[in-house]
Amino acid sequence: MIHTLFTLFLLLMIVCALAALLVQDLLSAVVIFGVFSFFSATFFTILGAVDVAFTEAAVGAAITTVFFVSAIYRTTRKVN
Repeated sequence: MIHTLFTLFLLLMIVCALAALLVQDLLSAVVIFGVFSFFSATFFTILGAVDVAFTEAAVGAAITTVFFVSAIYRTTRKVN
């Protein structure tokens, strides 16, 4: 059962990483990056590293995502 969860979350992390690289919109990439961080935090929890999971959830999924989204909204896009 645990090995199935390991494999599932690793595959979800790989899918999120590839999706973040392939999308054209920056806001979509940031949201996918936040989901990647959430899956990473869950994976660390399954491994038993709760302190690392808490730090990943707080910094990776929450603070970084909020900073990136606010930076995207404060900039303008160049239209060709």
